[in-house]
Amino acid sequence: MHPRFNPFKASQEAYKAVMALEDYVQKSGLERRFIHLIKLRASIINGCAFCVDMRVKESRHDGLSEQWINLMSVWWESPVYDERERALLGWVDSVTKIAETGIPDSAYEPLKAHFTEEEMVKITVAIGAINIWNRLAVGFRSQHPIDKVANAA
Repeated sequence: MHPRFNPFKASQEAYKAVMALEDYVQKSGLERRFIHLIKLRASIINGCAFCVDMRVKESRHDGLSEQWINLMSVWWESPVYDERERALLGWVDSVTKIAETGIPDSAYEPLKAHFTEEEMVKITVAIGAINIWNRLAVGFRSQHPIDKVANAA
């Protein structure tokens, strides 16, 4: 796969708009682990290697466990996520796949049980923000950096 072009060089105004939304998400008061969960899960769903690579590294940097990170793609089968995280993961899945799901009550009710209305709005904005990043990265084939491989001992 080869990059098509850098969308942010092509439109600085678009980049500034998306960054303004990102800044809002980062300053929204949502717990860091929830922001990581939202960004990583949506990026997995959307097949965005650039964003998955970035979000895994950020999650690891902020102290989230390898198991928590690694099982994100099969969260519904793992007890590593607490009830709030599970409610949030279900919401991320449903909102990201809105054309398939229509966001049913079965995704909304668990979220409502664990988060305030204000938090639910902030969470949904955060999901929208990462979906914008994913669409730009996948659409224009942004390439993640290749990490230096350590030599075996």
